Amino acid sequence: MVYLKLMANILIFEYIAAFLFGSVIGSFLNVCIYRIPRKESIVFPASHCPKCDKNIKPYDNIPVISYIFLRGRCRNCGKKISFLYPLVEFLNAAGYAFIIYKFGFNINGLIYALLYSSLIVVTFIDLEHQIIPDRITLPGIIIGFILGATVLPVGWLNSLIGLFLGGGLFYLVAVISRGGMGGGDIKLIAMIGAFLGWQSALLTIFLGALAGSVVGLFLMAFKGKGRKHPVPFGPFLALGAVAALFWGNYIINWYINFGR
Repeated sequence: MVYLKLMANILIFEYIAAFLFGSVIGSFLNVCIYRIPRKESIVFPASHCPKCDKNIKPYDNIPVISYIFLRGRCRNCGKKISFLYPLVEFLNAAGYAFIIYKFGFNINGLIYALLYSSLIVVTFIDLEHQIIPDRITLPGIIIGFILGATVLPVGWLNSLIGLFLGGGLFYLVAVISRGGMGGGDIKLIAMIGAFLGWQSALLTIFLGALAGSVVGLFLMAFKGKGRKHPVPFGPFLALGAVAALFWGNYIINWYINFGR
């Protein structure tokens, strides 16, 4: 009984530690989201307010908490701070805690945390700028295949097929549609396939397309957007990849059993 309580306490500590660490990394992700599209260094200069350019003090840079205490405004100039900053920090923190819960505190969990954070950065950059930076996807493809071939349970062949199948399908769509599919989306799904394998890549495409269709119909019905209104696909692919990462086996097994 004492052993079980000890193990439970250790697990709770790991989840809390993962959440706190994820929030800190989330703060860095905000730097990446802001600076990468502007082709600025993600290391220098130190964090500063984008409105008044004043450096942010360490006590004003505590993930989520500082935003609440500052009531969403810069201490120096009083201008509003976007709610996306604490949202990114919280999403990354919650994701890290769930990754530890799902995969354990091990090398696989750390790798999946890396993938998860990359998808968050891609999502918010694509939402604002309609681009998916090569600085994330191209190294991600190489890293994903190396880790898939050596560390992750996906295996090298599954990783290689996922890379080329996902990227190849999207490239084919881009050729047929004459630019209807962006190069960033092609490289993003190739990266996802390298990390998760071909089955998860196909599931990601299906779930992403489903989510994108639902949002597109909503925009057309309630926001008056036409079919030609551009909707970035990267966030939907990221959402599909996260679902495939966490619940892919359950979804695939359910689909197979449902078909029977």
